[in-house]
Amino acid sequence: MSTLYDVTTWTHSSDSSITCFTDVGALINDIIADVKRQQPDQEAKPGAVIYLPPGDYPLRTRVLVDVSYLTIKGSGHGFTSSSIRYNSGDTSDWHEIWPGSSRIMVDNDDGNGEAFLVARSGDPRLSSVVFENFCLDGLSFGSNENSYTNGKTGILADTANDAFRVERMGFVYLEHALVVRDADALSVSGNFIAECGNCVELIGSGQASKVSDNLIGAGYVGYSVLAEGHVELLVSGNNIFPRGASLVHLRDTHRSSITGNRLHGFYPGMIDSDGLNKENLISGNHLRREVEPWPPMRDYDNGKDDLYGVVHLRGDNNMVTTNLIAFHVDSAEISPSGAEPTMILIASGHANHVTNNHVVSNLACNTVVLDASTTGTTVLDSGRTEQVVAHTSDYTLRPTP
Repeated sequence: MSTLYDVTTWTHSSDSSITCFTDVGALINDIIADVKRQQPDQEAKPGAVIYLPPGDYPLRTRVLVDVSYLTIKGSGHGFTSSSIRYNSGDTSDWHEIWPGSSRIMVDNDDGNGEAFLVARSGDPRLSSVVFENFCLDGLSFGSNENSYTNGKTGILADTANDAFRVERMGFVYLEHALVVRDADALSVSGNFIAECGNCVELIGSGQASKVSDNLIGAGYVGYSVLAEGHVELLVSGNNIFPRGASLVHLRDTHRSSITGNRLHGFYPGMIDSDGLNKENLISGNHLRREVEPWPPMRDYDNGKDDLYGVVHLRGDNNMVTTNLIAFHVDSAEISPSGAEPTMILIASGHANHVTNNHVVSNLACNTVVLDASTTGTTVLDSGRTEQVVAHTSDYTLRPTP
């Protein structure tokens, strides 16, 4: 029984005209069907590895991954900037113009938006599926290459899953790079995910997962990292760069840690939240807020003004501590005009703790602002008296000396 499949040597079981160079999606579906045929025994299903050697592989048919213990891997994430190419005009003298290595070109013509759909009904949930070390390239955003929208998704895990790994991948020019629903012990690590409308979206619910050591940069329309309904999530050691509408976004997420990330953004709401978020730690992050410097993208933003906060937090018993916020925006770029920008806004909630945060700003600013709806907030050493604005009387303040 073979458990290692090379897409360049596999012959399709019913149509020999289908190869990895005509439709790698249809070919991988045929391989998965062979895995099922070879492993019918409930007690002996070790899974398989599907290997993508370096090369360009068009995907016209969505791949359905509905078996556990399957690894799909290549030999290089192959990322290169498509945005620079599309905004550069003449590239005739460039060394190369497209992403490379083990590259899947997502060009579905089967009516589906996903390159890979990972889903299965019944019990148990899918487990230990791995995507590793190849490139998913959405190719184009259509008539407006700066729109970040094309209806394409790289990987959608749409049913409950356990112990998935997405590692050392490259994602480029997809409206949604990676979407994972109802994850348990997910690892998203060491990937290069950029120039996508949305990069990492953890939706529905999840627990005990991590997004770590990635290079990430979404478009102005979407999320760099979204965590919805998660508990015990670790977002750590990521280098997240512009121009996501938000860089880390929490929605009804609890007891999670956003620590040790380097965040660079062009808009307010770099760390953002909505819903009710409880007992999260936001610590040791380095946030750099500037304005968009690149002329082709100057007309775009995320629609939020500078009173929204570089960090915008909703929820109870969260701790925002020992973060460095470096803010450098010309006064003419501040919105609303003439306002003092907000660094940390506690927009709602009870018993939040803001301590030992340091702000470096070229303008007069409010380092911490407490909404009128907040109660029991503690603010320690995170701004001078005049830099902390409270629209409530229910708080404790120890200003920075």
